Amino acid sequence: MVWCDGALVPVTEARISPMDHGLLTGDGVFETLRVYDGRPLAWARHLDRLHRSAGALGLPLPDRAALRAAADAVIGAAPTRDGRLRITVTGGPAPLGSERGDAPPTVVVAMGALRAFADTETVVVVPWTRNERGATAGLKTISYAENVRALAWAHEQGAAEAIFANTRGDLCEATGSNVFVVHDGRVRTPPGDAGCLLGVTRALVLECAAAVGIAIEEVATPVDALRTADEAFLTSSTREVQAIGRVDGVGLPFAPGPVTVALRGAFRALVTSGRELD
Repeated sequence: MVWCDGALVPVTEARISPMDHGLLTGDGVFETLRVYDGRPLAWARHLDRLHRSAGALGLPLPDRAALRAAADAVIGAAPTRDGRLRITVTGGPAPLGSERGDAPPTVVVAMGALRAFADTETVVVVPWTRNERGATAGLKTISYAENVRALAWAHEQGAAEAIFANTRGDLCEATGSNVFVVHDGRVRTPPGDAGCLLGVTRALVLECAAAVGIAIEEVATPVDALRTADEAFLTSSTREVQAIGRVDGVGLPFAPGPVTVALRGAFRALVTSGRELD
């Protein structure tokens, strides 16, 4: 069952116009949340980011209560209590071209199963860069063609995830997660002005780190720092905290390393605490 423009319907009956601006131009925003035992984690934080992304695109959103009602309906109809919940809002039906039409936005809320992630991930740095000064830098839009191409290239190299540098040659992000590197106990992650999407799980991990006494710097970091790290890890709603084992075919000294293990444990404790985290 999915929520499509105001109604809960079987996925086989959901209909979106072939003139939808999201389909035609990639005009839209989305959020992916982890659902634990029927509870979407950090709901308010994800909704805040959805509003920021939509506001930057000039895209109107339904009010928060309506979106929460849609999410609760989808979660309640799902065959499992755990999974990934996605909220997608597009520009709605529009003329062919870049200009939006007068129709209201298209809203889809769906829940699906989580795929199992390995304990450690193999990554490669792709030959394309993120533009940290682009119009959609740091926004969670549905324009994911760059990620699709990068991930396919990574798979061709025998890796499971792709890492982007930005135009300055600094570490930016992976296709759907944030990156942390550790050198001699110093933990760093790219700041927002590197062009990365600031993840909700990233923010929670920063809070976990402060609580257990691990200092993390949000600072511009050369992409080569990933290749020479003692340990490194990815964070996202679906991955949680996942160690990076190999970069460009070369193994890191520790995978998972002590910092990764400590933060993974702290994050899992936060999740199982039942706190709202909002």
